Amino acid sequence: MRLRTDQLVEALDRGLAPVYVLSGDEPLQLGEAADAIRMVARDRGYGLRELFHVEPGFSWNTFLEAGDSVPLFGDRRILDLRLNAKPDKEGAAALLRYLDRPPADAILIVILPRLSRDELNTAWARAADRVGVIVQVWPLQGRELVAWLDRRMNRLGLLADQSGLRLLAARVEGNLLAAAQEIEKLHILYGAGRIEDEQILAAVCDCARYDVFDLTTAMLEGHTLRTLRILCGLEGEGVAPPVVLWAITRELRSLAVVQRDTTRGLPMDGVLARLRIFDKRKEAFARAAKRLDRDGVLDAIRLCCRVDRVAKGLEPGNPWLGLSDVCLRIATSH
Repeated sequence: MRLRTDQLVEALDRGLAPVYVLSGDEPLQLGEAADAIRMVARDRGYGLRELFHVEPGFSWNTFLEAGDSVPLFGDRRILDLRLNAKPDKEGAAALLRYLDRPPADAILIVILPRLSRDELNTAWARAADRVGVIVQVWPLQGRELVAWLDRRMNRLGLLADQSGLRLLAARVEGNLLAAAQEIEKLHILYGAGRIEDEQILAAVCDCARYDVFDLTTAMLEGHTLRTLRILCGLEGEGVAPPVVLWAITRELRSLAVVQRDTTRGLPMDGVLARLRIFDKRKEAFARAAKRLDRDGVLDAIRLCCRVDRVAKGLEPGNPWLGLSDVCLRIATSH
């Protein structure tokens, strides 16, 4: 069974599964999801916890032996398995063996980076989906982030208008650890009650963190102000212009292919699947393909070629201004 993070607590109230796979790149949500599982498990008699960090030289036999062993006093256990990458061949085989017969006296919690669609289709992941729960943790953006901030503030008795929540979201987007700390700071500074926009502006640091994929998604979705804010953030963080240009060019070339093939009558879903465009990228591409004129997309690709020459010093100019021109052409076109 697959769940979102906001569905986990309700599922835990209904009962514990033998296996939980928590996958994602957002540490606060991953940590709090694991904490929620452990807390419910402890309340239901799982008093022992064994922790396994999968690092170079890790023995998967040790993990399997722990699963097969019976505690001296019959205590129920939480097996906490941490991976820094997807499991290798030996690890996948060990997980598959464990999932084939999960012990009745243990709950396994696997925490690892975000699994791709292909990785979710591996034998061990399908087995985990069948006998337990997979929670995919996604970065929060837009309305989801605002709603999360609202809930987080309400826990501490803080109330803010939608304008204040959007202001807070703009300052902490992509950095939920900082968001939680800034909300704690607001509580310390002002206590419980209503928080005005001016208080948020005065107290909250700009801790937003972005990557090039945030930029391309905002650009394709036509969010002009967000696109410019992310581009400025990337420049401020010292990201190299060629890296940003690579991401933009890749998406524009894929978009041009989508528009060409759908114009020829091919189904949108099939074209996107062939290009390996899934999840949130799929939604952004589908909307952009309908919103944008293909000649405008091809013009933007040609402009990317000029920005590339500027970035390499072959032509005079500022590559960040060129990147801004490309992004604005796509974000503002209708």
